[in-house]
Amino acid sequence: MVKLTLIQGDITKLEVDAIVNAANSSLMGGGGVDGAIHAAAGPELLAECLTLGGCPTGDAKVTKGYRLPARYIIHTVGPIWRGGQNHEEQLLKSCYENALKRAEELQIETIAFPNISTGVYAFPKQKAAEIALTVLGKYAQKHHTTLKEIFLVCFDDENYQIYKKMMNNP
Repeated sequence: MVKLTLIQGDITKLEVDAIVNAANSSLMGGGGVDGAIHAAAGPELLAECLTLGGCPTGDAKVTKGYRLPARYIIHTVGPIWRGGQNHEEQLLKSCYENALKRAEELQIETIAFPNISTGVYAFPKQKAAEIALTVLGKYAQKHHTTLKEIFLVCFDDENYQIYKKMMNNP
Protein backbone atom coordinates (compact mmCIF):
# COMPACT_ATOMS: atom_id res chain seq x y z
CA MET A 1 0.00 0.00 0.00
CA VAL A 2 1.22 3.50 -0.85
CA LYS A 3 1.54 6.03 1.97
CA LEU A 4 -0.10 9.46 1.49
CA THR A 5 1.75 12.24 3.33
CA LEU A 6 0.59 15.85 3.65
CA ILE A 7 3.19 18.57 4.08
CA GLN A 8 3.25 22.34 3.89
CA GLY A 9 6.27 23.77 2.15
CA ASP A 10 8.21 24.32 -1.05
CA ILE A 11 7.95 21.41 -3.51
CA THR A 12 11.24 22.43 -5.16
CA LYS A 13 13.16 21.52 -1.97
CA LEU A 14 11.89 17.95 -1.64
CA GLU A 15 14.24 15.02 -2.04
CA VAL A 16 11.89 12.70 -3.91
CA ASP A 17 12.18 10.74 -7.12
CA ALA A 18 9.76 13.05 -8.96
CA ILE A 19 7.84 16.24 -8.39
CA VAL A 20 4.74 17.14 -10.33
CA ASN A 21 4.68 20.54 -11.98
CA ALA A 22 1.35 22.33 -12.43
CA ALA A 23 2.46 23.56 -15.84
CA ASN A 24 0.88 25.58 -18.61
CA SER A 25 0.35 23.96 -22.01
CA SER A 26 3.49 25.52 -23.51
CA LEU A 27 5.70 23.97 -20.77
CA MET A 28 7.79 27.15 -20.95
CA GLY A 29 7.37 28.17 -17.33
CA GLY A 30 4.93 30.62 -15.84
CA GLY A 31 3.79 31.80 -12.45
CA GLY A 32 3.21 29.99 -9.18
CA VAL A 33 4.66 26.51 -8.75
CA ASP A 34 5.54 26.33 -12.47
CA GLY A 35 7.74 29.42 -12.27
CA ALA A 36 9.32 28.25 -9.03
CA ILE A 37 10.18 24.85 -10.52
CA HIS A 38 11.68 26.38 -13.67
CA ALA A 39 13.72 28.84 -11.58
CA ALA A 40 15.02 26.14 -9.24
CA ALA A 41 15.74 23.57 -11.99
CA GLY A 42 17.74 26.03 -14.11
CA PRO A 43 17.82 26.86 -17.83
CA GLU A 44 18.39 23.24 -18.86
CA LEU A 45 14.76 22.54 -17.97
CA LEU A 46 13.45 25.12 -20.41
CA ALA A 47 15.77 23.76 -23.10
CA GLU A 48 14.35 20.24 -22.64
CA CYS A 49 10.77 21.54 -22.49
CA LEU A 50 11.31 23.22 -25.88
CA THR A 51 11.77 19.74 -27.38
CA LEU A 52 8.47 18.36 -26.04
CA GLY A 53 5.99 20.28 -28.19
CA GLY A 54 3.84 21.43 -25.29
CA CYS A 55 1.31 19.36 -23.37
CA PRO A 56 -2.48 19.22 -23.64
CA THR A 57 -4.65 19.92 -20.60
CA GLY A 58 -5.04 16.77 -18.50
CA ASP A 59 -1.98 15.05 -19.94
CA ALA A 60 1.52 14.68 -18.43
CA LYS A 61 5.08 14.71 -19.77
CA VAL A 62 8.41 13.97 -18.08
CA THR A 63 11.72 15.84 -17.95
CA LYS A 64 14.85 15.49 -15.88
CA GLY A 65 14.98 17.36 -12.58
CA TYR A 66 18.27 19.14 -13.38
CA ARG A 67 19.22 21.33 -10.37
CA LEU A 68 16.32 20.12 -8.22
CA PRO A 69 16.78 17.46 -5.55
CA ALA A 70 14.15 15.45 -7.50
CA ARG A 71 15.41 13.27 -10.37
CA TYR A 72 12.36 13.92 -12.53
CA ILE A 73 9.68 16.51 -13.12
CA ILE A 74 6.30 15.29 -14.30
CA HIS A 75 4.60 18.25 -15.98
CA THR A 76 0.81 18.19 -16.06
CA VAL A 77 -1.50 20.89 -17.35
CA GLY A 78 -4.48 21.54 -15.14
CA PRO A 79 -7.71 23.08 -16.36
CA ILE A 80 -8.59 26.74 -16.00
CA TRP A 81 -11.80 26.99 -13.96
CA ARG A 82 -14.59 28.42 -16.10
CA GLY A 83 -17.57 27.67 -13.88
CA GLY A 84 -17.47 23.87 -14.00
CA GLN A 85 -19.35 23.38 -17.26
CA ASN A 86 -16.28 22.70 -19.42
CA HIS A 87 -15.13 19.28 -18.12
CA GLU A 88 -12.81 20.92 -15.58
CA GLU A 89 -13.32 18.20 -12.96
CA GLN A 90 -12.58 15.36 -15.41
CA LEU A 91 -9.54 17.21 -16.75
CA LEU A 92 -8.15 17.73 -13.23
CA LYS A 93 -8.74 14.05 -12.45
CA SER A 94 -6.82 13.20 -15.65
CA CYS A 95 -3.87 15.32 -14.46
CA TYR A 96 -3.45 13.17 -11.36
CA GLU A 97 -4.08 9.89 -13.22
CA ASN A 98 -1.64 10.70 -16.03
CA ALA A 99 1.05 11.89 -13.61
CA LEU A 100 0.70 8.56 -11.78
CA LYS A 101 1.00 6.70 -15.10
CA ARG A 102 4.25 8.54 -15.84
CA ALA A 103 5.47 7.67 -12.32
CA GLU A 104 4.77 3.99 -13.00
CA GLU A 105 6.63 4.19 -16.31
CA LEU A 106 9.63 5.66 -14.44
CA GLN A 107 9.35 2.93 -11.77
CA ILE A 108 9.92 5.46 -9.01
CA GLU A 109 9.20 5.14 -5.29
CA THR A 110 8.37 8.70 -4.22
CA ILE A 111 6.42 11.51 -5.87
CA ALA A 112 5.22 14.93 -4.72
CA PHE A 113 2.11 16.70 -6.02
CA PRO A 114 1.30 20.41 -5.68
CA ASN A 115 -2.27 21.77 -5.59
CA ILE A 116 -2.92 21.62 -9.34
CA SER A 117 -5.03 24.42 -10.86
CA THR A 118 -5.84 26.16 -7.55
CA GLY A 119 -3.67 29.24 -8.15
CA VAL A 120 -4.12 31.51 -11.16
CA TYR A 121 -6.28 28.83 -12.83
CA ALA A 122 -8.83 29.48 -10.02
CA PHE A 123 -10.11 25.92 -9.56
CA PRO A 124 -12.10 25.90 -6.28
CA LYS A 125 -9.67 24.64 -3.64
CA GLN A 126 -12.11 22.37 -1.79
CA LYS A 127 -13.28 20.69 -5.01
CA ALA A 128 -9.68 20.33 -6.24
CA ALA A 129 -8.67 18.69 -2.96
CA GLU A 130 -11.60 16.25 -3.17
CA ILE A 131 -10.54 15.22 -6.69
CA ALA A 132 -6.87 14.87 -5.73
CA LEU A 133 -7.59 12.81 -2.62
CA THR A 134 -10.08 10.59 -4.45
CA VAL A 135 -7.66 9.75 -7.27
CA LEU A 136 -4.60 9.43 -5.04
CA GLY A 137 -6.51 7.53 -2.37
CA LYS A 138 -7.71 4.95 -4.89
CA TYR A 139 -4.22 4.67 -6.30
CA ALA A 140 -2.73 4.19 -2.83
CA GLN A 141 -4.81 1.02 -2.44
CA LYS A 142 -3.07 -0.61 -5.43
CA HIS A 143 -0.75 -3.47 -4.63
CA HIS A 144 1.19 -3.54 -7.89
CA THR A 145 3.15 -0.31 -7.98
CA THR A 146 6.71 0.75 -7.31
CA LEU A 147 5.46 3.88 -5.53
CA LYS A 148 5.88 3.76 -1.78
CA GLU A 149 4.94 7.33 -0.83
CA ILE A 150 2.92 10.14 -2.38
CA PHE A 151 3.46 13.60 -0.92
CA LEU A 152 0.74 16.24 -1.12
CA VAL A 153 2.59 19.53 -0.91
CA CYS A 154 0.68 22.68 -0.03
CA PHE A 155 2.56 25.93 -0.38
CA ASP A 156 -0.20 28.05 1.18
CA ASP A 157 -1.91 27.55 4.52
CA GLU A 158 -5.44 27.60 3.07
CA ASN A 159 -4.84 24.52 0.90
CA TYR A 160 -2.94 22.84 3.73
CA GLN A 161 -5.85 23.29 6.14
CA ILE A 162 -8.36 21.97 3.56
CA TYR A 163 -6.30 18.82 2.96
CA LYS A 164 -5.57 18.34 6.65
CA LYS A 165 -9.25 18.48 7.53
CA MET A 166 -10.22 16.12 4.69
CA MET A 167 -7.47 13.61 5.51
CA ASN A 168 -8.38 13.57 9.21
CA ASN A 169 -12.10 13.12 8.46
CA PRO A 170 -12.36 10.48 5.74
